[in-house]
Amino acid sequence: MDTSHLAQHAGAAGSFFASIFVVATLSMRTMIPLRVFAILTNIVLIVTAIPTHNYATLILHAILLPMNTYRLHQMLQLVRDVKKSVNSDLSMEWLKPFTTERKCTAGEVLFYKDEKADSMFYITSGRFRLVESGIELPVGAIVGEFGMLSPTNTRTQTLECIESGMVLSVTYDQVEQLYVQNPAFGFYFLRLASARLFQNIATLEQRLAQHTAPQVVEPKPA
Repeated sequence: MDTSHLAQHAGAAGSFFASIFVVATLSMRTMIPLRVFAILTNIVLIVTAIPTHNYATLILHAILLPMNTYRLHQMLQLVRDVKKSVNSDLSMEWLKPFTTERKCTAGEVLFYKDEKADSMFYITSGRFRLVESGIELPVGAIVGEFGMLSPTNTRTQTLECIESGMVLSVTYDQVEQLYVQNPAFGFYFLRLASARLFQNIATLEQRLAQHTAPQVVEPKPA
């Protein structure tokens, strides 16, 4: 069998397997399996394009392969960072690539209690306070995520800037897109939000205990 026949058979086999991968890709509901099958499709088409001298296909998938690989790496890294954050200091550094900067001045109110919520914030500098509870949020904290989890999508407290600084905002739509692309992200995000809720409850309980603790009155000297 000459090389031309080998090339034809290789091309036919490659097209067949590529078609299977394309159909499998269309059936995927989450982003990580989708990227994996896209990478496999790229590799198959590159390999079969070489003996058939199909340079257009070769160039196209040689470009798509690193793009799909990079996107897969991004998604896997995102899940790892969120999981690590849940199990350590609740840092939200992983959210930065999906945010926009917003400068805040002292006295500015970022949102009010009971108003409609559509975004959450990551504090990078300055000082911010939840007015109703009196909790001051440190640099590195995230705030506003409870509005996304609320059935009415409303703010549970008022957030005020008490010292000029900067926050990074991310919309709920972006968070939902990340969840749709990878359910594991959504799972770890819910765990993170729950951990922050318990932190707030513990802080309030501690303050309540301090206020309700009996005052010790020292006896006056005779």
